[in-house]
Amino acid sequence: MKAEILAVGTEILLGDIVNTNAQYIAKRLADLGIAVYHQSVVGDNPERLLEAYRLAFTRADLVITTGGLGPTKDDLTKEVAFEYFGKKSVVHEASLKVIEDYFKKSNRVMVESNKKQAYFPVDAVILPNNNGTAPGCIIEENKKIVALLPGPPWEMKPMFEESVVPYLRKFEQGVLVSKVLRVIGVGESSAAEMIEDILDTQTNPTVAPYAKEGEVTFRITSKANTYDEGIKLMEPMEAKIRSRLGNDNIYGEGDVTLESVLCEMLVNKKLTIATAESCTGGMVASTLINYPGISSVFMEGAVTYTNDAKINRLGVKKETLDKYGAVSSEVAAEMASGIAKTAGTSIGLSTTGIAGPGGGSEKKPVGLVYVGLYINGEVKTKMLKLSGDRGKVRARATKQLLDLLRRELKSEERRVG
Repeated sequence: MKAEILAVGTEILLGDIVNTNAQYIAKRLADLGIAVYHQSVVGDNPERLLEAYRLAFTRADLVITTGGLGPTKDDLTKEVAFEYFGKKSVVHEASLKVIEDYFKKSNRVMVESNKKQAYFPVDAVILPNNNGTAPGCIIEENKKIVALLPGPPWEMKPMFEESVVPYLRKFEQGVLVSKVLRVIGVGESSAAEMIEDILDTQTNPTVAPYAKEGEVTFRITSKANTYDEGIKLMEPMEAKIRSRLGNDNIYGEGDVTLESVLCEMLVNKKLTIATAESCTGGMVASTLINYPGISSVFMEGAVTYTNDAKINRLGVKKETLDKYGAVSSEVAAEMASGIAKTAGTSIGLSTTGIAGPGGGSEKKPVGLVYVGLYINGEVKTKMLKLSGDRGKVRARATKQLLDLLRRELKSEERRVG
């Protein structure tokens, strides 16, 4: 079975709302072994919506819509679907009663337009909405199926799980099982080149690279009769990719983040940490604080933006600043050691650079950043040449500094082990 997801709403087209519903539905359909080849968005216009249905059903057996089930005149998803299938609608008394009770319980007056939400074809499968006023429905005609769901995610998701999933179980054709490997320190093109032969000869399982901000992910997907079969089918492919890319470059799997992997290491090892930032302006500290429980090891963060702050707070030598400039490996080193010593921590991290858009020169261009790492009484620095706007330079510097610490901790584990 092929499926298409059709989001209805001008607000989505205008970018006022992010279409998270499509992501959710696509993942859940994959769990059921139902392939999604297209996703579409159409505004609240009856002619364009009808055309969207016509196009979708030329390439899909199942169309799942979200949005446009409300009581107003521009909520037309149901009505246009009924028109497409040549269906007349009548009041579904049970749904009308639920809507009326909903308003009574919330001490609100139900207006006449709300009755519109209770109209369905007599042969439609009604999907109760336990979290709002708009019921959904499923229409199956001539081997084509449409499932009409509400737009708000807190209404759509429960309806999908409670009503749509059980309905679709009879169409299950095996399962799709996926695993995501998260890679950092290798660019997308370089990573793809390292496994080029795998990408060129893949069948089942398949491998797909995706570029993220400062990292790359590889999604391995297998199709099998059961979940366990799918996992076993992926194992040789995963092992081959890991051997090519290197385990140091693969920092995690699934939905994990770089900071969660790093912070878990810090907490487990009871390594205290402090940060001294210039160009990143607190982003390193903020990223670390995303991790629940980091308070047991994160002591403090200092944004030392000026030279005076670097001298007075961190003990950076004026001579160092005068000789090498604030954007230098020497200053990054003294910042990292200075914050660790003054905060009394095992680890100190530092950043100093030129985030732009101005302030660069021929010798020190925009995007030049030095990061520092103090650990075990030693200081390491790294020069970064980053591209992008001010926000991207700061974000990429933050990610690369955290990865530098992650790699150092892994290297230490190997030495001890």
